[in-house]
Amino acid sequence: MQRWEDLSDVGPGFGPSVVTIGNFDGVHRGHAAVLAQVVGLARSRGLASVAVTFDPHPLQVLHPERAPGLLTGLEHRLDLLAATGLDAVLVMPFTPELAGWSPQRFVEDVFVRALRARVVVVGHDVRFGRANSGDLATMQELGARSGFEVEVLDDLGDSGRAQRWSSTAVREALAAGEVGRAAEVLGHPHRVTSTVVHGDHRGRELGYPTANLDTEHAEGLVPADGVYAGWLTRASGERLPAAVSIGTNPTFDGVRRQLEAFCLDQEGREGGLDLYGERVDLDFVAHLRSTQRFDGVEALVQQMERDVATCRRILLGRSPA
Repeated sequence: MQRWEDLSDVGPGFGPSVVTIGNFDGVHRGHAAVLAQVVGLARSRGLASVAVTFDPHPLQVLHPERAPGLLTGLEHRLDLLAATGLDAVLVMPFTPELAGWSPQRFVEDVFVRALRARVVVVGHDVRFGRANSGDLATMQELGARSGFEVEVLDDLGDSGRAQRWSSTAVREALAAGEVGRAAEVLGHPHRVTSTVVHGDHRGRELGYPTANLDTEHAEGLVPADGVYAGWLTRASGERLPAAVSIGTNPTFDGVRRQLEAFCLDQEGREGGLDLYGERVDLDFVAHLRSTQRFDGVEALVQQMERDVATCRRILLGRSPA
């Protein structure tokens, strides 16, 4: 998949194409269904398939106080978009200048001149251009004038549930700690990416050395406080089962919220597992329990033993020997 990070990166000979547009935060199952239709339509007509997206999220520029917590960082979003079979993704750097473009300029500069669109695929609620002044009728009018078709898709959701597939539904699930439900909407586990930093080193003292992830600069929305089963993936590609804790460590009267991962079965590693300074991915699989305050260290360690055993069953399908 070609990745363009600016309109000027699109070569003069690209196209003709089938194009869609959106933020695609999380690239959830609704997004995937739309993109599958874009790819299928493009292949049936011998055209290229393209998604146009933005970075940063428009609300982060226009109304930062209303901007949602993002589900994916740009690189992860691009990897997920590539997995849909798209031929190319154009990432438009969202700036105040771009926000001031008229709907007509946006369509002519992006869809017509750069991407040579023959079909533009949108939903009924599409909005674009200055102050979101462009809508579906605007797109259809500009398409008739510029020579491209407008394919309108119905809202796509899980027919077995009342709630539609949406980034908002994923955020709500994560806020409740329901990472399994989030994965159902996403079609893949929710991921947080960050750098391993030094923490309190308390886990090592308790016999459970943890990788402490930098939450301030993390990419991906951190779920609600609690204990989870998940997978930690290193930059090398090594994938490790992990018991994950999010919270302030109330047993020790902590005040700083931390994201820590204990990688299972470290005993056989010569010199231990040193992750400090590494950029890692943490995929959330299941919620085990909420954060608790324990009467003492012994009660906490006993619960940690049970948590690790539960994680081993969930992630590896086996109980400890």
